[in-house]
Amino acid sequence: MVTLADIKAARERLAGAIHKTELTYSRTFSELSGNEIYLKNENLQKTGSFKIRGALNRIATLTEEEKRHGVIASSAGNHAQGVALGATLYGIPATVVMPAGAPLAKVMATRGYGAEVVLHGDAYDDAYIKAVQIQQATGATFLHPFNDPMVIAGQGTIGLELLEDLPELDAVVVPIGGGGLIAGIATALKELRPEIKVIGVEAAGAPSMLASQRAEQVTALNSVSTIADGIAVKRPGELTFAAVQRYVDDIVTVEEDEIANAILMLLERAKVIAEGAGAAPVAAILQHKLGLQGKKVAAVVSGGNIDVNILARVIDRGLVKAGRMVQFRLLIPDQPGQLQRILETIAGTQSNVVSVYHNRTKQHVAVGFAEVEFVLETQDKSHADTLISILAAKGYEVELV
Repeated sequence: MVTLADIKAARERLAGAIHKTELTYSRTFSELSGNEIYLKNENLQKTGSFKIRGALNRIATLTEEEKRHGVIASSAGNHAQGVALGATLYGIPATVVMPAGAPLAKVMATRGYGAEVVLHGDAYDDAYIKAVQIQQATGATFLHPFNDPMVIAGQGTIGLELLEDLPELDAVVVPIGGGGLIAGIATALKELRPEIKVIGVEAAGAPSMLASQRAEQVTALNSVSTIADGIAVKRPGELTFAAVQRYVDDIVTVEEDEIANAILMLLERAKVIAEGAGAAPVAAILQHKLGLQGKKVAAVVSGGNIDVNILARVIDRGLVKAGRMVQFRLLIPDQPGQLQRILETIAGTQSNVVSVYHNRTKQHVAVGFAEVEFVLETQDKSHADTLISILAAKGYEVELV
């Protein structure tokens, strides 16, 4: 079990090598949640996530013999970059195995930091198996992304920083994948201030720690599916599970649309770029899943390494969730002026047309009619509902897409 002394020692090793990231108050999220919300901006950490803390702390404890043989790791992306940069700083070779579907931005960044990248499998666990095979063949030291005492201790330095910046902290909300981040933070906080609540957040499509808690033993999921690739882990670690059992007060899950909306809210209202895992705590806060009111709450924005293409899709999903983009289809008589009449109605509601698709050849469309599909920008869900009601009042049968 990782101790407070281990975390304090990690703090000393990492001094000057990493950033002490800011803890910033969010007026918007505070008003929306009924709590005082502070964002721990690990998205602004070196390599764009908290992972450099654990990776660098582990590399710093390697023997000279281990350094000569190099290191190998498996990662969904952020641990990969931490290992790559840490190995480069110490002048040792590094190989990282990443899932084949890892965001391109993370793959390119890992290579840019100096590591050899091997793409394998669909999820972290598949990459892990491949990394172990390579480690056995090469003799390199395997650096586990979460089930390692020195990695957990490195992540725990965030807990020390939280108490330094906000001594009156009531609760912290932390994303959970393999559990290294929450294990470290919870150990630091609970050993110093046992009354602080530690709440974990998992994607509903990858609730491996919650499943393990319910089974009272480490449990592997058959599959995981989430836009939050950084927490898409089928099986948590033995060490992290033990720490969660001992220190974590609650675990909640968030849906994909809730994560997408949180990414959008962070971007628009806090000017923070967060990946899915980093936005998960904010999603839980915005959806009132913590059971807290009037408390000082820190949300750990664990990383900001989101692929631009994924970000574009997430923004669209977030806009739909917030009612700021609506897509629907309806039938109109295939006559001159009919499309113009609908567009005039839409314009009258101050909605903005993004796209229009007009089709009269589909099998289910009767002769003399055309199906028209619209994508519109609206102000919010109430505005979108008003638009649909106005169209219905004019006799159109609107089908939301």
